[in-house]
Amino acid sequence: MRLFFAGPVMLLTLSLICFGSYAAENAIQISPESFANLGVKLGKPEPVTQFPVLSAPANVVIPSAQDYVVSATQAGFIEKLNAAIGDKVVKGHVLAQLNSPDLLMQQREYLKAGNALQLAAAIYQRDKKLLEEGVISDRRWQETGNQYHSAVSEADGQKQLLGISGMTAAEVDQLAKTHRLTRQLNVRAPIAGVVIERLAVAGTHVDIMAPLYRIANLDELWLEMAIPQERISSIKIGDRVELENSKVSAKITLLGQSVNPENQTILARAIVAAQDTASLRPGQRLNARVIQSSGKATFKVPNTAIAQNEGKAFIFIRNQQGFSVSPITVVGKQDAESIISGEFSGDEDIAVQGAVALKANWLGLGSDE
Repeated sequence: MRLFFAGPVMLLTLSLICFGSYAAENAIQISPESFANLGVKLGKPEPVTQFPVLSAPANVVIPSAQDYVVSATQAGFIEKLNAAIGDKVVKGHVLAQLNSPDLLMQQREYLKAGNALQLAAAIYQRDKKLLEEGVISDRRWQETGNQYHSAVSEADGQKQLLGISGMTAAEVDQLAKTHRLTRQLNVRAPIAGVVIERLAVAGTHVDIMAPLYRIANLDELWLEMAIPQERISSIKIGDRVELENSKVSAKITLLGQSVNPENQTILARAIVAAQDTASLRPGQRLNARVIQSSGKATFKVPNTAIAQNEGKAFIFIRNQQGFSVSPITVVGKQDAESIISGEFSGDEDIAVQGAVALKANWLGLGSDE
């Protein structure tokens, strides 16, 4: 019985030893006659200095510091809305006109404070002269000074409130000269930008601080990507981001410090180059690739040039006898191509097609005949 089973076991062991020895040679002998029969085509690796690390969806967002909500500075009735969604506006542009009784009351308080200041100033000048002549006491002069400075503060405060309400400095000066009151409140754009949303309707009454418009400066835009936490170590600050089917580029400036518990991703934010912002729209969702610069020699080859064996990747380099088998590292993928590095210069001819047949020949699963 022992002799019966020893033969196959020994043969199997010998076969494995021979197979391992054969594969370890990392060489394939192919005669010129059988080269064409394997369907092998040759090409050269294409040197690259940058390569894609990963792909992820990206959202186009407005920087928070460039996004403004314009509110009603006083309660009132909306008589007119002058801007629509998508309109470009300049700083100071009148976005809306309100009929505001509260503004009327505030103007009255300002004029009242101005009259009180004039009276206090006259008394101040009179008592100053009387003090110099020794007619009044120091206590009387101190009281007069306190009343004058209080009147100055009140008038200045009322003037500032009118400015907060939306009146320009020129309009306030005109009010002080003419004493002509108005209910019309002009709500102006705080920045130059684009109207993103209209949040109110003409012909309705709004309370103070009710939102009317959302305006944004689109000179700068961000791309925000949700990166799987297990891939975050493969990207870094300064990496370039490209959008699919677009020439738009951006640079990563922030990697989040917390993980989204719902999908286990980390925020990566990239600032879009200024010349590219015009081709994007806030709210867009696009496919993006993170691109890194190569610190060593890397090359682009078709995916068909790469053979896999025991979890490792190889390419086949042409030589006089046939092919040598060279181990490689795949550092990135982009569609039907891969970015690789390895112990070769890039001047070699490699099999860009027919790697499956060469792999079978290499591993002893076929022959060159």
